[in-house]
Amino acid sequence: MKSKECVAMILAGGQGSRLGILTKDVAKPAVPFGGKYRIIDFPLSNCTHSGITTVGVLTQYQPLELNTYIGNGQPWDLDRNDGGVYVLPPYVSAEKGEWYKGTANAIYQNIGFISKFDPEYVVILSGDHIYKMDYSLMIKAHKEANAAATIAVIEVPWDEASRFGIMNTDADLNIVEFEEKPANPKSNLASMGVYVFTWSILKKYLIADENDPQSDNDFGKNIIPKMLGDGNRLLAYKFDGYWKDVGTIQSLWEANMNLLSENPGYLLDDDDWKIFSRTPAMPPHYLAPTSRVKNCYITAGCEIEGDVENSVIFEGVKIEEGAVIRDSVLFPCCVVKKGATVNKAMIGTNAYIGQKAVIGSDDEDAIADFYNSKICSDDITLIGPDVVVEEGVKLGKCAMVTRNVKNKVEEKSAVDETSADIITA
Repeated sequence: MKSKECVAMILAGGQGSRLGILTKDVAKPAVPFGGKYRIIDFPLSNCTHSGITTVGVLTQYQPLELNTYIGNGQPWDLDRNDGGVYVLPPYVSAEKGEWYKGTANAIYQNIGFISKFDPEYVVILSGDHIYKMDYSLMIKAHKEANAAATIAVIEVPWDEASRFGIMNTDADLNIVEFEEKPANPKSNLASMGVYVFTWSILKKYLIADENDPQSDNDFGKNIIPKMLGDGNRLLAYKFDGYWKDVGTIQSLWEANMNLLSENPGYLLDDDDWKIFSRTPAMPPHYLAPTSRVKNCYITAGCEIEGDVENSVIFEGVKIEEGAVIRDSVLFPCCVVKKGATVNKAMIGTNAYIGQKAVIGSDDEDAIADFYNSKICSDDITLIGPDVVVEEGVKLGKCAMVTRNVKNKVEEKSAVDETSADIITA
């Protein structure tokens, strides 16, 4: 096997429980984004543009759709005989077999895979962030500093710094201290979960960490603090572009809405840094004479007859005449029937919104059974994949709808009519 200067490993096995029903049957990196993409498209495309041609994707939770989507890697120019993309689930070896216990353990279990390519450097990436980044520049900085590890950081608002792993550095960006979600942060340089390691050094730390029964087997909690404590040189690499961790419904909705800004080209419409995807072949979108579309991201294969504003519409979506969509994300192939209203919502793949139904209603008689403040906040309503919301149903804000919803008024009327029939008989 020809040696490689660098191998990338994408951690894509997380459950993504904070995305609620969206990740019930799919891994978080396979969640749709931006009309025709999946979240995994961003790190894969970044690798291609950065000249990294050997990529391992570490899967675990609900991997089927993600594995199928990645396939042979052709959309990202990673269908190669010498390298390419490899899907790497946990497996049983002669010694033992177990789920990935943490980020470091996931890489440890694939030491054999990495060693096949005998790389000088390994880039470790998260599979659930939205951003564009040239990893080759980060690798260059790592080499020039002769660092053991280089960690990408981004400045975050000070009032949010306690939510992140924070890097405290000297004037030359050498990391002098790492704090995991500090109550009183000394810096606002947050780790992006993007690492470059010198492989010969990292391999030793992974083996030692695996042999430590007290370890959480995590890069942030264990590997990085240990390397720092041992006096290795760790470098912070500042990134000043767009970066979004889409681990919650609110952040996923915000990232989609960011595409509707005055200049969305920074993310998707950049000819010099395309985001590649396995996009299905679809006919052009159709806007009927009755439609009104304002400030939207529209994908091929849509049929729009209604009123849509400030929304992201995926392929195969059908919005009938008289329907009103505002500040929402409609995932592939969902249907919104005549006269329905969708306010600040995310509508799952293949979901069905019946005639005159209201999603995100303020009315007192709106159904509140599905209210879920742990998953849905900021008045965002989430309708799960394949869910049917029947005609006339009103669903309140901050609902996470996981099953079909019937019209209770119609149900009651049907029961009354049945009772009347019995009495008459």
